[in-house]
Amino acid sequence: MTLQVKNITKVVDGRTHIKSTSLTLETGHFNVLLGQTGSGKTSLIKMMAGLEPIASGAVILDGQDVTKLSTQRRNISLVHQFFVNYPHMTVYDNIASPLKVAGMAKSEIQGRVEEAADILQLRPMLLRRPHELSGGQQQRTALARAIAKESRAVFLDEPLANLDYKLREELREQLPELFAGRGAVVVYATSEPEEALLLGGQTGLMDDGQVVQFGRTADLYRTPTSLTAAAVFSDPPINQASVTKTGDQIKMGDTVWPAEGEAKGLADGDYVVAIRPHHVTPTATDKNTVPLSGRVLVMELSGSESSAHFRLPVGDWVSLSHGTHPYQVGVDHPFYLDPSACFYFAPDGATVAGAAI
Repeated sequence: MTLQVKNITKVVDGRTHIKSTSLTLETGHFNVLLGQTGSGKTSLIKMMAGLEPIASGAVILDGQDVTKLSTQRRNISLVHQFFVNYPHMTVYDNIASPLKVAGMAKSEIQGRVEEAADILQLRPMLLRRPHELSGGQQQRTALARAIAKESRAVFLDEPLANLDYKLREELREQLPELFAGRGAVVVYATSEPEEALLLGGQTGLMDDGQVVQFGRTADLYRTPTSLTAAAVFSDPPINQASVTKTGDQIKMGDTVWPAEGEAKGLADGDYVVAIRPHHVTPTATDKNTVPLSGRVLVMELSGSESSAHFRLPVGDWVSLSHGTHPYQVGVDHPFYLDPSACFYFAPDGATVAGAAI
């Protein structure tokens, strides 16, 4: 089973919202759309699902051109970030609703509903109505409906965004198993890079209405093909600054480090360096780290991690590290850059060389 989009675009009031996009999405793994709010993930999913018209191009599902078919005739499922269940129906009837519409026999409906309910631990709730469920149980109901329908394609539009942390972590681990071996093309939209890495599979990085890079998720993380792609795949935002390569040195303001690895092969000239926040640490991790000093602007604690936003002469950067650290807002603090984790781009953001990290 494959889902192909060929040069599809979306135009609203004469303005292009989704630029020409071509992708081939397959079964056997998650196909992730990663991008910030407003990047076009939801619009692209709705276009693939038949919920929004496309201005040009085609959608091909398992070799069939479904561009002009209604959503119902495409045999797809869509799970939103909001709990979309029929409030007057029981959990059983919510899960069974698309099967009843399809005219399936009662015995087959019961079998499919109970199987999906067992997978998602909903059997004790089958006679309850949505208002009697927790948020996690409501989203499980929506997922169970998608599983029971045995759709050719399943679209998951940030389905965990409105759940609390514990439920989100639990369902995130379960999702690949829930859809494994079902033969459906699974497309998952998220704004969280960590979520894309955990789900694995293939990822399309989205920015400003277009897919800026597509491929194996781990490969995209290690080798972004542009500064834009590197920025999409970083949370907190990736640190960047202008640098100059001269001989065997990289110079960033008054800070200098050896041009090693792929950076060694760069021609002399001006570049943009980019480095993810977890490779800028408050303590030296080895003898090759490069010392920096920055004034702390904001500090944040999140679970077992600390982040510090700090100001350098070249701009404002972020450090993300494990543990708690004695940052003081308004005070200069030492930081250390790992030069082996740097990406180097041309001044216009195109790839020149990068580090595999």
